Amino acid sequence: MSSTVKSLKVTYNPINEKNTFTSGDIVSGEVALEVAKDCEINSLLIKFKGKAEVLWTERHGQTTVVYHSKDKYFSIKHYFVRDKDHKEDDNEILLTTVNGDTHSRVIAPGCHIYPFTFQIPLQEMPSSFTGSVGKIIYSLEAKLCRSMRINKKDSTKINFVSKVDLSSDPGLMMPQHESKDKKMKFFTSGTVAMDVNLEKTGFFQGEGLKVLTSVQNNSSREIKPKYCVYRKHSFFANGKRRLSTKDLFKEVGEPIPPSTSVNVTQVLPIPHDLEPTILNCSNIKVEYRLRVYLDVKYASDPEIKFPIVILPASQVAAKAPPPAASGFGFEPFGNTNPPVWGIVPPQPPAPLAPAAAAAAAAAAAPQPFDPPPPYGSYGMYPPLSGFDKKY
Repeated sequence: MSSTVKSLKVTYNPINEKNTFTSGDIVSGEVALEVAKDCEINSLLIKFKGKAEVLWTERHGQTTVVYHSKDKYFSIKHYFVRDKDHKEDDNEILLTTVNGDTHSRVIAPGCHIYPFTFQIPLQEMPSSFTGSVGKIIYSLEAKLCRSMRINKKDSTKINFVSKVDLSSDPGLMMPQHESKDKKMKFFTSGTVAMDVNLEKTGFFQGEGLKVLTSVQNNSSREIKPKYCVYRKHSFFANGKRRLSTKDLFKEVGEPIPPSTSVNVTQVLPIPHDLEPTILNCSNIKVEYRLRVYLDVKYASDPEIKFPIVILPASQVAAKAPPPAASGFGFEPFGNTNPPVWGIVPPQPPAPLAPAAAAAAAAAAAPQPFDPPPPYGSYGMYPPLSGFDKKY
């Protein structure tokens, strides 16, 4: 690096506490360029892009096969200084100073700040992701070009999270139900059966995943209900799939003695930092499964698997009332209390006459009110049909 350019740095401004962005959000920031002496530049630009890329290799005998796939979502360039012979493009904008002037090609010694603003395209895109052989990234990259010099670059990533519209995808709120029975062999006799219900399919980060299980143990041994949430990463390239699975967290229920029927409720806490489900990417998928099984000694365990969808918690209102059965309400990403520009702040009211003040005070006094209905009257989820089924 030439000693003339001391540093090139790109930064952006967070818009919420979680430092996340979604479709339609505004990304603003600045490029800071520090030089030690006068220099002339050919171009200075900031690029905003989003892409998904998969890459891995496999050894087949003496041959190494490379599997690669890339999906580009958008690429937008803003120029502060543009090459003299550069041809204009629809996705490129020439930025000016606050006075509307073009930026100078000759840079004086010191630190120079170049502000920029992008809007994330209003289109469906997967959330940011980093896996073993694939990634989905949204990044800002600044590039400085000078004659007869190596280009200087700096970049930073933003954390993009897909929007989830529960009203347009009612399947996320649909309950799930499955039954399984099994006849024991060898060292264990009799039968075991379980009937499992999930109240819905989509769960937010940090939420409790409630599992309702009816177990009938007609075997000769004690059994334990067990629960496991595991993750599946799928990567696709050149017509081939690479799969990676991992058990994330497990829970064990209380033992169930022989010749006993019980109803078991187990709540599995979903970690706040669990990555969201990704199903809208062509070459990367992130999926989750819940496995419910009965641990039977000296016998194969009967099990049931449910697909579950992990949703970003930042889309839930911070202090929202219990949702009705018609759907979950959630706040959009970004600042939930944005400033309203162009509105004059409310002015203090003028003093009231004594008689009017007394009437106003009486009207403001606490009034009797009816208590709210009991919590159970809210239909939070659809009813669980078949849970009371007897075996």
